[in-house]
Amino acid sequence: MPEMLLPIVLTVNGAAVRVMPGTTVAAAVLLAGSTTRNSVRGEIRGPLCGMGICFECRVTIDGVPHQRSCQVLCTPRMQVATS
Repeated sequence: MPEMLLPIVLTVNGAAVRVMPGTTVAAAVLLAGSTTRNSVRGEIRGPLCGMGICFECRVTIDGVPHQRSCQVLCTPRMQVATS
């Protein structure tokens, strides 16, 4: 019998987001309707390369800033902040 995967609940900018295991933080941020950050000049940023090279998808995860959201998988109760 195949193992049943249960959704993971994490928080993005204070809002609960439900995703399946294996989902990147970048995808969860987009599902929450957010962008990943603003540049120093206020320009909106988001996932660009999807493989951790461009650093445009940086967020704060569980209090640790500058995490590349396209390279981190969601975990239960994870706290993500985009600003």
